[in-house]
Amino acid sequence: MLKPRILCFSAIIALAILAPISPPLLAQQTSMGPVELDQALLDGYRWRNIGPDRGGRSIAVSGVVGRPDEAYFGAVGGGLWKTTNGGDDWLPVTDFKITSASVGAVDVSETNPDLVFMGMGESCIRGNIMPGDGVYRSADAGESWDHIGFFDSDAIAKIRIHPTNPDIIFVASFGKYGAPSEERGLFKSTDGGDTWRNVLYRDDKTGAVDISIDRNNPDVMYVALWEAFRKEYQMSSGGPGSGIFKSTDGGENWTEITRNPGLPQEGLIGRVGLDVSGGDSNRVYALVENDDGGLFRSDDAGATWELVNGNRSIRQRAFYYTHLFADTQDPDVVYMENTTLFRSTDGGETITSINNGTHGDFHDLWIDPVDPSHMVVANDG
Repeated sequence: MLKPRILCFSAIIALAILAPISPPLLAQQTSMGPVELDQALLDGYRWRNIGPDRGGRSIAVSGVVGRPDEAYFGAVGGGLWKTTNGGDDWLPVTDFKITSASVGAVDVSETNPDLVFMGMGESCIRGNIMPGDGVYRSADAGESWDHIGFFDSDAIAKIRIHPTNPDIIFVASFGKYGAPSEERGLFKSTDGGDTWRNVLYRDDKTGAVDISIDRNNPDVMYVALWEAFRKEYQMSSGGPGSGIFKSTDGGENWTEITRNPGLPQEGLIGRVGLDVSGGDSNRVYALVENDDGGLFRSDDAGATWELVNGNRSIRQRAFYYTHLFADTQDPDVVYMENTTLFRSTDGGETITSINNGTHGDFHDLWIDPVDPSHMVVANDG
């Protein structure tokens, strides 16, 4: 039986270090007191970056439909960054404009490419994580930002904007990392983010972690809930609150399908990643943390399921990964992220690593709905 994972360990964080070009000379130590600094030399202090060159983890990316050279990535300790030349250069768009540095979710409207929503805080609950302060909105492609709620949530796991109506937005809120909290579950706005309603809530220990909207019929949605916590000295992934839910009326009402035929019938459910294919609304994929877990596929819109791949490589360290993305056109193509980026072209039955020499630890993927060969990927590099 899958039991909540209780992991105890300490983490050492490597930081970028700054050093002076020319260290100042010190005056002689005297019996009268501490060392005194020569002010002229002190005024000449200059700092230089001596590395490392890497900027840390990214668990949130989004491209921009209709603007193939534009994309955004969220750094878990460095705000939101933007490219306008296909990734050759990146510039920060949130410095001194927001009050949190940790970006955990980002989405750009398909019908209004200047409309960007950003959720703060890490929902991949590793040993060292940085909480956020809710959700921000930009109406001018990242030039300015408004804080629009969820201040009491440590992490926003996912944001999805309705594909044809930018006034409808869904937010998956994880809630507090290590304490009961009410600001958990799935929230919906129908006025562009000005107000929010909690439309799927389990309890004060269970947050929402993934959202998938059927592109062919946006009233059909799938959401994963996750009961989990992380404290300074322990963590737990999985519990009775975790599960898979489906809505057929735009998120107003929900039916639990966690134990539908073919899905694990026993044991705790942990983290779940899910997505519905853009090429076939009946094809739904779910990557499930469970003793009998793995990649499951449904060909009848979630009514019944089949375990198509139990390979350990796609479900190891599930609390940190469990990310899944269906192709926007081909129902047989699906991507899974773990210590490498995996792709399947036969409905998940076989997988191939397409890491291509980049850093490992993959956490997010954006697939262009118009041209699925155009993608943006996030990892710990």
